[in-house]
Amino acid sequence: MGKISGFNLQGVIPAVVTPFDKHEEFDEQAFRNLINWLIEKGITGIVPCGTTGEFSLMSQQERAKVIEVCVDEVNGRIPVIAGTGDTSTKLVIEATRHAKDVGADAAIIVNPYYMKPKGGKGIYDHYISIAEAVDFPIVVYNIPSATNQYIPWEVVEDLAEIDNIVGLKDSSGDLKYLMSVLEKVGDKIDVVVGWDEVVLPALAAGAKGMILASANVIAPIWIKIYNYVKEGKLEEARALQRQIQKFTRHIVASGALGPKVCLNYMGVPVGTTRRPILIGDTLSFELREELRIELENLGLIEKRPITFKLGPDRPLVERFSAIDVTPEVIEQFKLKTGEALVDPDSNEVAHIDLLIGDVHGPVGQAYTRALANPSKEYEAVQAILEPNMAVKPPTILVPTVPVRNLREASMVYGPAQAAVAKAVAKSVEDGILPATDALVLIAKVFVHPSATRRHRVFINNYKAMRHAIRKAMEGRPTKKEVLENAENARHPFRESL
Repeated sequence: MGKISGFNLQGVIPAVVTPFDKHEEFDEQAFRNLINWLIEKGITGIVPCGTTGEFSLMSQQERAKVIEVCVDEVNGRIPVIAGTGDTSTKLVIEATRHAKDVGADAAIIVNPYYMKPKGGKGIYDHYISIAEAVDFPIVVYNIPSATNQYIPWEVVEDLAEIDNIVGLKDSSGDLKYLMSVLEKVGDKIDVVVGWDEVVLPALAAGAKGMILASANVIAPIWIKIYNYVKEGKLEEARALQRQIQKFTRHIVASGALGPKVCLNYMGVPVGTTRRPILIGDTLSFELREELRIELENLGLIEKRPITFKLGPDRPLVERFSAIDVTPEVIEQFKLKTGEALVDPDSNEVAHIDLLIGDVHGPVGQAYTRALANPSKEYEAVQAILEPNMAVKPPTILVPTVPVRNLREASMVYGPAQAAVAKAVAKSVEDGILPATDALVLIAKVFVHPSATRRHRVFINNYKAMRHAIRKAMEGRPTKKEVLENAENARHPFRESL
């Protein structure tokens, strides 16, 4: 016997999200709408109940329903590769039989997790038992970040000899591993990449395609990259991968929640993830904003004009990014507040509390007092761009933690100060702030006393300041957002350590 014919694993395949409603129940209509939207984008296959589809947070009955709906809505237009992985071989066999019976084209099966085999023998036995029990195309799925265990390439080499094991999805992000797999079995089974950040090198090395979380959002871009590589246009493919590299990095870090946030921003409603996956935890509020910025940069979210009313004689029309939270006219500048936290798990953590207000109002008065009467160890400093040019609107930063020595001062009044200045300038460029002397900004900046990596201090404070400015200008979080995330609120930093 030879390999099962009629099934090829190739092209751009989204590991499709599973829409849930506000009660965390499967939203069938939203799922059907999403499937059609993705097919219109040109995808070459679809994976329901994969990692991004939150299969591990659903019951067997729910997974079966999702697969049935997917097969029904696709209706033969593209291959359906059903996720049938589970914690035991018996459960996987049952799920794979169901996928075959309802008309899926193949099954993608993760190696056992939680109560997992000790080594390669148990992994091999798991897959061979499934392959013998169900005469159906099987794609082996290697994702050590979720299973805490690689499928050894030696095991893949043995599995490739089995007639109905037709492919491997590698979501390790480890190019050494992928190259070994391609060397050993690339001529026997279809190998696809599942780690968004290394798609281009994987394709260039011989991978047949990709199964990605980000293909929910940017499938047309991946299709371009895939076609460029097939046509030998590596320069074009390289330029495009670099353009989306930051976005893919954020998607990889955000699990199933990131693609859902992006789709909702783009007007494709898919709800949120099931608990315990939460915004503010698995996906930080600041990473959500980073995704939003990248969607704007990629042209997937439109910008629309708004008007800043800074006074009766000073209307100023700018461009401003709006995602259902931005008023068309911003005119109350007596006091606006924003807050952002970036990289909380490192010593280079950045936390910014921001005030924005009229130069003649209470924020302007506080601004003047801070510069005229500096507090010992909390001296305020103006945000300056190189070479020695104050930003507009005028901005000062005030340290949250007392600055007690030259090393701490060099961090606060060096990279953190430069980051705040750059963030203000970038916000003006993006239309988030008006370039005016009629407003002033006060940023309370937290730099940890043990921070040592100056570049990371700069990057984190730049991100935090940009996010804080957006939140202040948009009046966020809104009342609705506060209520939605009330159970996952975080505690702000205290005034001192």
